[in-house]
Amino acid sequence: MNARSPSSLASERPSPAPSAAGVLKAPPHLASTFIGWSFVLPFLVALSMFVLAPTAAVIAISFTDWQLGRDTISFVGLENYRALLTARVPRISAANTIIYALMVTPLSVILGLWLAILIESSPMGRAFFRSACFLPVVSTTVAMAIVWEFLLHPTLGPVNSALLLFGLPAQRFLSDAALVLPTLAFIAIWENAGYTMVLFVAGLKSISAELYDAAAVDGADRPWERFWTVTFPLLGPTMVFVVIIMLLRSFRVFETVATLTGGGPRRASEVMLYTIYQEGFQFFQIGYASAITVVFVAFLLLLTLVNFRLMDRSVHYK
Repeated sequence: MNARSPSSLASERPSPAPSAAGVLKAPPHLASTFIGWSFVLPFLVALSMFVLAPTAAVIAISFTDWQLGRDTISFVGLENYRALLTARVPRISAANTIIYALMVTPLSVILGLWLAILIESSPMGRAFFRSACFLPVVSTTVAMAIVWEFLLHPTLGPVNSALLLFGLPAQRFLSDAALVLPTLAFIAIWENAGYTMVLFVAGLKSISAELYDAAAVDGADRPWERFWTVTFPLLGPTMVFVVIIMLLRSFRVFETVATLTGGGPRRASEVMLYTIYQEGFQFFQIGYASAITVVFVAFLLLLTLVNFRLMDRSVHYK
């Protein structure tokens, strides 16, 4: 029996298997990419399911003559958009929506800014006044509209009772064509003031107190001078955001119109979303309602971009 040399025995030994850590360890960039996609993927799936896919479906339906209850759907091209250009009702609702937004947006912004400055300048009761002003925002819009319907009732409402008490004639706020749109705008301003107030409070808290001290050293020690030299310029980014949000909220008015007026009297309070609702779910013209929706959303996107471009030029960012 031949004896083997130690070198031959060492050469015949199996090489050690690589460690599990060495096999499973991924490159650092692949691991970070996987972690990033694991966070982003749920958002992309939700965005695709609830925003992109419905938007694409509405655009596709706008080129058809789909009606609820019909078994057939035909492609009609731009026929719905041609009908939209010549129809009278969408023009009336578009004009009402624009007038409503022009009344609601600036007054909501101004009132919210005034409330924010007033509350933050007082050391007492800040939490209470913030909650009281923000209460209409968290309230159900339909329930709030029903309360306003009682308050503005022509015979039983407290508002008209107060007018009669001061020798003024009672008004039909919700049934007079000249008063209905300003009345709805007033309700929206009352509701939005607390929302804009909270946003402006957050903007005011980001302004350093040292800037006010420096302004006082330079001679700007009066309240209105402090506002124009320090507060208003540094609230520029917040102002841009609040104005855009208020514009979008104003153009999306629906609940108060549907609850209080139903678009009346004589379409004096009919707005775009209510027209879309009527065409789609009362007249069952889904294709035509989709065309109105596409035009309405495109207008809102254009309005937002133009407003952001114009206001962003005069904003001071830190």
